[in-house]
Amino acid sequence: MSDYRIQGAEGEYEVVIGLEVHAQVVSKAKLFSGAATAFGAEPNTQVSLVDAAMPGMLPVPNRECIRQAVRTGMAIEAQINKWSRFDRKNYFYADLPQGYQISQLYHPLVGEGEITVAPDEKKPDDTKTIGVERIHVEQDAGKLMHDQHPDYSYVDLNRSGVALMEIVSKPDMRSPAEAGAYIRKLRSILRYVGSCDGNMEEGSMRADVNVSVRKPGEEFGTRTETKNVNSVRFVMQVIEYEAQRQVEAIENGEKIVQETRLFDPNTGTTRTLRSKEDAHDYRYFPDPDLLPLELDDEFLAECRASLPELPDAKLKRYEDLGITPYNAAVLTAEVETANWFDRLLDAGAEAKGASNWANSVLPGILNAKEVDFSDARNTPEASAAILAMVGKGEISKGQAKEVFELYLDEGGSPAEIVEKHGMKQTSDTGAIEAEIDKVLAAHADKVEEYKGGKQALFGFFVGQTMKAMRGQANPQVVNQILRGKLDG
Repeated sequence: MSDYRIQGAEGEYEVVIGLEVHAQVVSKAKLFSGAATAFGAEPNTQVSLVDAAMPGMLPVPNRECIRQAVRTGMAIEAQINKWSRFDRKNYFYADLPQGYQISQLYHPLVGEGEITVAPDEKKPDDTKTIGVERIHVEQDAGKLMHDQHPDYSYVDLNRSGVALMEIVSKPDMRSPAEAGAYIRKLRSILRYVGSCDGNMEEGSMRADVNVSVRKPGEEFGTRTETKNVNSVRFVMQVIEYEAQRQVEAIENGEKIVQETRLFDPNTGTTRTLRSKEDAHDYRYFPDPDLLPLELDDEFLAECRASLPELPDAKLKRYEDLGITPYNAAVLTAEVETANWFDRLLDAGAEAKGASNWANSVLPGILNAKEVDFSDARNTPEASAAILAMVGKGEISKGQAKEVFELYLDEGGSPAEIVEKHGMKQTSDTGAIEAEIDKVLAAHADKVEEYKGGKQALFGFFVGQTMKAMRGQANPQVVNQILRGKLDG
């Protein structure tokens, strides 16, 4: 149970949040036409006669778009409806050529499911389950371009007809942190499944944020809907602002109006766009040009068989390997990172040490070198080779970082880097003991101080020995021999 509250003059208020996420389906063609869907094309170069609503043009459902939506539903353990239907949602807007949107209201493709989230990233075991009410498939509208002419707005229909999944949550979230965790987890699942690329900056995933407030335990209040919010941070800002605004309005004696609002990221505020329509205002009715969708068992079995290992299953597998819950959560958040880490394990790396390397050491090196994680040089096999040398005592953990930096700069293999730069550690006890004896003889006064109780000097002797051996002595062997000579 969230303890997030808005403090008003008349007591505490609880925020109630529901999210409608529009996720663009990954497919080469649009939902009802063969037009391309690539991002960034010249305006109006990816528009079929169907997308432009030319007279007599009839829609034909894209099987791949339906398949991707079904796979997404399966990934959240949702009910898959074998029979579903498309409806027409009627409204006028300049970038909607048909004057209606083909969507699903009464009989969606996917029914109820759920997503488990960890609102506090530092407490991955403290989870909450958020209900998903439905996933329905619909076509996107076009886009108005207001910056091309001083007097006119232009219309780009490249996006018109692109397939969207509208993923509607239940009003189960009670804080900005829960909503942020839900968006991040949903995005992660979509990217694992491959049904949406999750690129919020490009608009392929965006959220309508429904917010209301109430005194704890009372009935739901009147909600507002803030449209097309395109980042996790902005979703959280909308909730914080709207909850505070509604509390102040209620305590000033104002009535909260059910309306659609827009978010201004520059000011962190929302403003009224229009009064919120109800379903009957859109005059929904079954689309007469489209037959109902009927899914057979063979199609459903193929969809389920095509699913990869999903984030929660992967996280549990990592924890079973001895990786901490926090490290496992970080590794599984992004599908590219998880796939890279799996290859690291396949290359023979020990799980716990590999997770510390992947989460703590590697990102720092890549950032310092301004090398992207997806860079061809950042292979799991190279990291596995370095970790193997650490495990064998051939290089120290500190040297491992240096080896990887040199590997990025010079190429070759980690083994070649170690050989070329003379970095290989020695575990030759005879050679190490000889150097230790020289160090202890040269610093007899400090040996007496150490034996007299100045234990902190032990690090000094280690440092002098490592310096004498040019950093190539195995630190564990150095420590072991020094302890024997100083404490024996």
